[in-house]
Amino acid sequence: MRTRMDRENRAKQFMPFAALKGYPEALRSVEQVWEPQTELSEESEEELNKKLCQIQKGDVIRVKYYCNGTYRWLGGPVDRLDKTEKYLSIGETKIYFSRLYRVEIDIAEYRK
Repeated sequence: MRTRMDRENRAKQFMPFAALKGYPEALRSVEQVWEPQTELSEESEEELNKKLCQIQKGDVIRVKYYCNGTYRWLGGPVDRLDKTEKYLSIGETKIYFSRLYRVEIDIAEYRK
């Protein structure tokens, strides 16, 4: 003779099945918040241009730039600086001047 299942356990049989356990949480963790690129004020743009004029290949810098809907920081030695095409490269990353928000020159490493 079979014993009757209580209501709580019986109800669990008919609950929705999550084939990929933790998938909704994983999606939320990688969800990206898109933000628009902010326009620089004239003063900020002028300051940025002055710093870009000072930079040479090999200088260690740190930049904040706009990429894929968000701002990112990247630092390291400048591998390439093309003032005609208006971009600089740090490692494998090519950053156009129009995407730059801030440039910090590492004073300790600056033109040794």
